Amino acid sequence: MQNPYLKSTYFIDSEHSNIAQFVAVHTAHCTSKVEKTIALFNAVRDGYLYDPYNLDLRPQTLVASALLKRDSAYCVEKAVLLCAVIRAAHIPARLNFGNVKNHIAVDRIVEILKTDVLVFHGCVEVFLNKKWIKITPAFNKSLCEKLGVPVLEFDGENDAVFQQFSNNGNTFMDYIHDYGSFEDLPYAKMLASLKEHYPHIKIPENLILSLK
Repeated sequence: MQNPYLKSTYFIDSEHSNIAQFVAVHTAHCTSKVEKTIALFNAVRDGYLYDPYNLDLRPQTLVASALLKRDSAYCVEKAVLLCAVIRAAHIPARLNFGNVKNHIAVDRIVEILKTDVLVFHGCVEVFLNKKWIKITPAFNKSLCEKLGVPVLEFDGENDAVFQQFSNNGNTFMDYIHDYGSFEDLPYAKMLASLKEHYPHIKIPENLILSLK
């Protein structure tokens, strides 16, 4: 039976030809699974600018191969894409979600959300060297420089989740709730969580939401 964390799913369509092409381009120089994962992590982290203000929650737009056409994305989208390209490289990967407290949150997003808690933050768990490792490609390099936090690097061995401290030593991010790990994007759970924690934000019928 195929490993469930290697197979293609609705959102993580790792067998799509465009996903395979992305992997081939970004791992051409790699000789090991660790090197491939690092290369794909960097490609998704910096190839798509982090944008939490424009949310397209239509299921068809959250499919990994559709996300390839974008130049920006938020954490869930970037996690879905990274999970797909890692699976396409024949490396087990799954999605993980949690709520995080942002201690240096941008005033604008705090005002919109009415909280500094970011709900249903997405990251990826990859199986390397006989263990699961958590990695999140959400914050691109240029954004990290703007926020004054170190660029999140993945060394192929240790978890690479949100930076705990900013460059000046202040606490940056804390994980405060873990939803668990998933074979595919738990779409209904994600929408329910957003509605529960941000009841003042009405998700329109077309599922395209601008928070600007």
